[in-house]
Amino acid sequence: MTKSATEKKRVRRAPSGTSRDLSDSQPKQPVTKKDVYQVFAEKVRDNKQLKSKWAIMQETRVEYFRGKDFPVFLRNHLEVKEILGQQKDLDAEEIINTLLRKNLIVRCDRVVKTLRPGKKKLSSWPVHLEIHNEQVFSREDAFFAWTFIKRRALWQTILSFLWPLVALAMCLFPVYPYQVKIVVLYSCAGALLFIVVLLLIRAAIFGAFYIILGNRIWFFPNINAEETTFSELVRFWPKKEEGEPIKWTSRLFYAVISVLIILVLRHHAPDEAARARYQSKVSNIIDEMLEWSPKLALSGMLEKQQPIVNATEENPPVNESWSGSADQQNTTDGFENQDVDDDGNIT
Repeated sequence: MTKSATEKKRVRRAPSGTSRDLSDSQPKQPVTKKDVYQVFAEKVRDNKQLKSKWAIMQETRVEYFRGKDFPVFLRNHLEVKEILGQQKDLDAEEIINTLLRKNLIVRCDRVVKTLRPGKKKLSSWPVHLEIHNEQVFSREDAFFAWTFIKRRALWQTILSFLWPLVALAMCLFPVYPYQVKIVVLYSCAGALLFIVVLLLIRAAIFGAFYIILGNRIWFFPNINAEETTFSELVRFWPKKEEGEPIKWTSRLFYAVISVLIILVLRHHAPDEAARARYQSKVSNIIDEMLEWSPKLALSGMLEKQQPIVNATEENPPVNESWSGSADQQNTTDGFENQDVDDDGNIT
C-alpha cells in the first residue's frame, strides 16, 4: 500500500512540472524596437542648428528645411549621425533618400516660380509649397518637409491646461481687489509701452539707415514674428538681408515723405489744454474701472429704484357738488386773468 500511494503522488505531481517545463521552453516574443531613422529624424528636427521655417502646403501648415543646409548640418554635428549605428557612414544624399522612402520627409517645391517686380531672385524661404514630382535628394532649390507629428514638450502640455485659467482670470478682472487691479494694470501698461517703444526705435533706425546709407538693417528681430528662437530674440546685431541695392530716387522719396509726416504731426499736435482734457478723460475711465465693485453696482441699482406709491392716496378728494368738466375749469381759470371793458366785452 505504501508503494502504490507513492506512485500515485508521483503521477499527480508530474503534470505540474511538465507544464512549467513547456512554459519555459516557449520562445519569448521580441520587444519591438524603434526605427533608428525615426529616432534620427526626431533628433534632427529638435535640433535648432538646422534652420527651418513654416509654410502652407495644400492647406496644411508644415515645417521644412532646405536641401543645401542638410549636408552642412551633418558635417558640423557628427554626434547626430551616431544614432544611425552601423549606417552612420552614409552620406547626406543616401540618408535623405532613406528618409524619403520611410515617409519621414517629403520633397516640396515652391508654388510661386516667377520673380516679383524689383526682385532679382526668388525668395530663399517660400511661404507656399507643393509636393515635388521627383522624391529624390537635391541641393539646388530643394525643400523637404517633415511628415510626422512633432513630440509635444512637457511645458507645452502644461500651458495648454493653463490657458483656460488665464482666460477665466481675465474675465474676472472687475471683481479683483483694488491692489491687485493696480498691479495688473501697471504690469500690462508697462509691457505694452516697452513693445511700442521697441518697435518705434527699430523703425527709426531702419529708416535712418535706409535714407542715409541705403542699407536695410533691422536691429533686434521682429518681435511680431510667428517663429523665432530665444537666441534670435536677444541678438542685437542683425544679419544682412538679401535684395537689390536701393536707388537714390527711392531714398529721396521716402525722405520727403518722412519730413512731411513729421510736419503734419507737429502742426496738428494737441495743445496743453487739449492734452489736459484727454488726460482727465483717460484718468476718469481708469478710475471707474479700478473702483468698480459688485457691491457698489448693486447699491447704485437699488438707489435708482423709486418706491411705488398708490396714486389714490396722494390725490386730494374731489367735491361731489362740482359737476363741471376739466375743460370748463380751465376756461374759468383763463377768464380770471382777463379784463372787462365798459361795454362788458372781455379783453
